[in-house]
Amino acid sequence: MEKENQKAVEAPEKKFFGPYDFSAKIPLSQAIPLGLQHVLAMFVGNLTPILIITSLCASMNDAAEFAALQVSLLQNAMLVAGIVTLVQLFSIGPVGGKVPIIMGTSSGFIGVFQSVAKVMGGGILAYAAMMGASIIGGLFETVLGFFLKPLRRFFPAVVTGTVVLSIGLSLISVGVSSFGGGSSAPDYGSVENLLIALVVLIVILVCKHCSKGMLSYSCILIGIIVGYVICAILPFFLDTTGVTAEGVEYTKAWVLDWNQVAQASWFAVPEIMPVKPVFDLRAILPVMVMFIVTAVETVGDISGVMLGGIGREATDKELSGGIVCDGLGSSFAALFGVLPNTSFSQNVGLVTMTKIVNRVAFTCGAIFLILCGLMPKLAALVSIMPESVLGGAAVMMFSSIVMSGIQLITKEPLTARNMTIVSVALGLGYGLGANTAVLADLPQLVQLIFGGSGIVPAAFVAIVLNVLLPKEKTEENA
Repeated sequence: MEKENQKAVEAPEKKFFGPYDFSAKIPLSQAIPLGLQHVLAMFVGNLTPILIITSLCASMNDAAEFAALQVSLLQNAMLVAGIVTLVQLFSIGPVGGKVPIIMGTSSGFIGVFQSVAKVMGGGILAYAAMMGASIIGGLFETVLGFFLKPLRRFFPAVVTGTVVLSIGLSLISVGVSSFGGGSSAPDYGSVENLLIALVVLIVILVCKHCSKGMLSYSCILIGIIVGYVICAILPFFLDTTGVTAEGVEYTKAWVLDWNQVAQASWFAVPEIMPVKPVFDLRAILPVMVMFIVTAVETVGDISGVMLGGIGREATDKELSGGIVCDGLGSSFAALFGVLPNTSFSQNVGLVTMTKIVNRVAFTCGAIFLILCGLMPKLAALVSIMPESVLGGAAVMMFSSIVMSGIQLITKEPLTARNMTIVSVALGLGYGLGANTAVLADLPQLVQLIFGGSGIVPAAFVAIVLNVLLPKEKTEENA
């Protein structure tokens, strides 16, 4: 009788918390929109690193070859992101942490790949060397993942919390940049861009906190759809073009480019190894160092998503499987000519904000990415999203990562030692990374590792201080 009563109590609870339960089965009517909003949150970020690096390599050499290659690489990037995400969600043996993480093309490698391109003279050869280095580096990160358990003592809550906090801080400026329409846009910060982003943000807040059920769950997706509708209507009332101070006409950042959708094909088979890898130490050595950094960031991302979404710290098995998936996923991506695939911090912010961690929903998002890799027209529809629309959601998502970092840091007693670790790591570490000019006279390798963002130096300082500073008596007794 007692067991029956227990089942009766558990049954409605499981139904109510379905989207907030990683393993629960939820209907596709819920899962598809919840998964789609994750794709929308990371779609642009997943393609941007490839656009930046291929454009740089093409500007130095082999421009014609890259013009034909770029579309294939972008298509492959979506396919790979979907496949690696599925492995992370369900795991294959020790590969995958079974955690609510979306995988995608890492922007953390942009700095080191830019350096590789300059050293090797750009062109197809430099890009091929990046692919070779990614294969080796990914395998190296995989080994680190298998040895994570003995290394875990270097990552207590105060260290991982500091890493998560620095990830959030580094992303806030990205979110604000998108809020204004994208810093590279000629009309960056225009009234139209700011109002579009503001409306999207307000819609998200209203749906999240003034409604229940699917409206609340899908607040990000609804906000982005409203943004699309506004951008589709505005051309009937406002000019779609402007003129710069130099007299050059430009198309405003919020304008939807429907021609891009019309020109995209309905179906295309992804090409395996569009660029044959080349193994060159000039690329391999700096890229391997960056894979160590990636492993630390992944520890932060998984820690953030588990605490912010599920309310507990990540286990050794989850962290190890997640890092192994990062590594092998990056090697797998290189076989398709795609830059390293890692956990996406943008989606960590979405999880910590909505608390939606359901695996079925994430699976729908991964399948949608795979479909985008097979159906360029579908990908084009998402890719034309104005940055101001994404920015309206991004500022809130990225700020949520900051709050997850604070939660992790304060999970343990905020002793004088812990205060020192966080203070120095953020002040010195994050400060150095956020102001790269300070590192201008240091060796290039140091600039590549510590100058990309504030995440790496903050993590490095936090780990070193955690090892060097003597533990207080209460900690030793614990």
